[in-house]
Amino acid sequence: MSEGQWSRRRFVGALTGAAAGLTVAGCDGDGAPAGDSASSKAPAPTSGSPSQSTPPSGPRPLYLGTYTSTDGGGKGIGLATYDPATGRITGTGTITGVADPSYLAVHPDGGTLYTVNERDPGTVTAVRLSDRKVLGSRSTGGAAPCHLSVHPSGRRLLSANYGSGSVAVHPIDASGSLGERSALVTHSAPPPGPGQRGPHAHQFLTSPDGGHVLAVDLGTDTVYTYRLDESSGTLTEAARASTRPGAGPRHLTFHPGGRYAYLAHEVDNTVAVCAYDPGSGRLRIGAPQSTGTGPGTNYPAQIAVTANGAFAYLANRGDNSLTRYAIEADGARLRLLDTVPVGGDFPRQIALSPDGTLLFAANQKSGTVTVFHVDEDSGELRPAGEPYTSPVAVCALPL
Repeated sequence: MSEGQWSRRRFVGALTGAAAGLTVAGCDGDGAPAGDSASSKAPAPTSGSPSQSTPPSGPRPLYLGTYTSTDGGGKGIGLATYDPATGRITGTGTITGVADPSYLAVHPDGGTLYTVNERDPGTVTAVRLSDRKVLGSRSTGGAAPCHLSVHPSGRRLLSANYGSGSVAVHPIDASGSLGERSALVTHSAPPPGPGQRGPHAHQFLTSPDGGHVLAVDLGTDTVYTYRLDESSGTLTEAARASTRPGAGPRHLTFHPGGRYAYLAHEVDNTVAVCAYDPGSGRLRIGAPQSTGTGPGTNYPAQIAVTANGAFAYLANRGDNSLTRYAIEADGARLRLLDTVPVGGDFPRQIALSPDGTLLFAANQKSGTVTVFHVDEDSGELRPAGEPYTSPVAVCALPL
């Protein structure tokens, strides 16, 4: 991947594909001991489905992803807390010794945090949350990993290598540490879509039923479904679903009912409702729909769905807004309601708090995290105070 292409991946979405072979200049070493200026133990996430009727009391932990090798970037994983009633964010320190932690995920038991290290070669890193100790890193077998998720069993970590168009699986042991990679699959077919030079895996997640794992590839305009052997950690392809050429699928989010999902298309500025068959793992991608953004250039980033399945929100980079959709027909239909200013520049990622009352937006170019109150009945978003400054904010993970 050329220097210009790497910059485009980070700041404008890498819409023209990637060339081979960039090594990013080093900063904090992968797997080094953590330098933690906030050593108090993080509370575990609340169990069960989020509910707006029982908001948690007291400050909750918030973890922030960034790029450490970018001018003005962070020094590692940002540590903060947020007030679940007001949405106010308070910084508490940094976990150093973690390079380019651009996407974060937490183990189901709440004890371990995982991050990609978006470099070439790419790695994934585990951090024990009780004492912020970095447990070590493992190779993803590819370049520029940009997304990861933990299988619901808590025994496997799934990661997507954007630069090389591959997906990887790592075992997780009882301590939360990562083992050597158990699977690596490169998306060699179909051929790259219009304007792309190769595959670009952008997301790797588990279906709600747990029977399949799905990889979204922007470069090949395809969502791949795999069966994951939970014993061996290997992958077997089960199905493929193609978008229209040049759509550039980036991020898939399932409806709580498990039979429908919503796909954000980064390149053509659309979204689509997808029907999912749990038995076969097949995904059927519906017609493209409007993001509700203006006439300027816009790159949809991520979709978040409320726990009750009533509303969906889309982050728009370029338009710098959040689109609100009503979800109808038990998940089968999206109805565009409105867009609201995000209050920052280039919202790369969004996340709902576990209780569903707050929405967090990580704004990459402005280096801020904005917070919104979520109305349970209407889905309306209301700004929750002033933005929180976080260098090159590309991920916000509220627990």
